[in-house]
Amino acid sequence: MDEAAKDQLAARFRAYLDGADAALEAGTSTDGEPIPDLFTLLAEVAALKNEVKLESRNLKSALDEFRGLYAALRGANTRLAEEQARSLEQERRSGERAQKELLLDLLELRDRLQAGHEQAARFRPQALVRRSAVRFIGSMAEGMAMNLRRLDETLARRGVRPLPALGQPFDAHTMHAVELAEDPDQPTGLVVVELRKGFLYRDELLRSAEVVVNRPEGE
Repeated sequence: MDEAAKDQLAARFRAYLDGADAALEAGTSTDGEPIPDLFTLLAEVAALKNEVKLESRNLKSALDEFRGLYAALRGANTRLAEEQARSLEQERRSGERAQKELLLDLLELRDRLQAGHEQAARFRPQALVRRSAVRFIGSMAEGMAMNLRRLDETLARRGVRPLPALGQPFDAHTMHAVELAEDPDQPTGLVVVELRKGFLYRDELLRSAEVVVNRPEGE
């Protein structure tokens, strides 16, 4: 700042001080308003203090109300989230039940295809059976085998896989013993025949296997 500006500011400050002294001598403030006496000043301060207290109480009430509304809103959001989670879980379970029912229907269809394929494969023509009939039964067995493979691939893509049972120890959690065998050359409790194949769905039991369990006579 140059000297001229400093002199100008100093001159304005001196003029302000001279005006303030004159105002005090005349009993007025620098803006022309009369200077209040001490009683009036104390009354105004007390009124201002009461007003500040009132505003503080109003602010406190508003904050308390806001906290209550915030707590209610947070509780509502929590309940809404819980309801949404329950709804999603119910939808998921309903979807899984419907999918398992569909998969069980597909397994029933597979059982019929497999039974038809095995019956056609066991067919042995007699002397009087025409060659055309033999070719027809052979082509039908091939078609069933192809459909069976496609169905197995479809089930595998959906997480369904066969349950190992034949030649395994009997497991009451995943198998149902339909009959008993009496083979002394086989261990007790060994599955010797699989009457109906069991299946797993995503490593959980979808359908138990129906098996024949070995139990030699006398055990």
